[in-house]
Amino acid sequence: MKTMPAPDAPAHAHTFEHVSRFAGATAAECRTFHAAPGAFARLTPPPIFVQVHRDSIRDLVAGDVEFTLWFGPIPVRWHAQHAPGINASSFVDYQVSGPLAYWYHEHMISDVPGGVELRDRLTIAHKPGLVGLLTRLAFDGLPLRLLFIYRHLRTRLALRRAA
Repeated sequence: MKTMPAPDAPAHAHTFEHVSRFAGATAAECRTFHAAPGAFARLTPPPIFVQVHRDSIRDLVAGDVEFTLWFGPIPVRWHAQHAPGINASSFVDYQVSGPLAYWYHEHMISDVPGGVELRDRLTIAHKPGLVGLLTRLAFDGLPLRLLFIYRHLRTRLALRRAA
């Protein structure tokens, strides 16, 4: 799968990737799941919950969303923009403003023999100081790996139900 490097990524950015294949599903079905109302909340693992303040996303490839992720009583405010991905089934979201120095998330969805592949590639950089320390604890390493395991599991279950 041909991909492009994240645009304007700072030198200290690093990339995380999680890939799953879902047998018997199609890229169109996977994209439909991600575009469905409430998908963002369904893909957010407990005990975190998302509060959407404004959502102008149109068909995953245009528009933006302002939201707060609640880590218990701690609010983390974001503004993310959506854009087209590497193919018609894929899309990108990137941070306009939020807790990190840089966030560029590619959702690459492709038909493969026997099913569909979902490849999440996230390029991130942390801010300096205390904020950067806190985002490293919440949005990197093991917590990030667990987030994408959860998201891919929820996607797998939704695609099985749709079959």
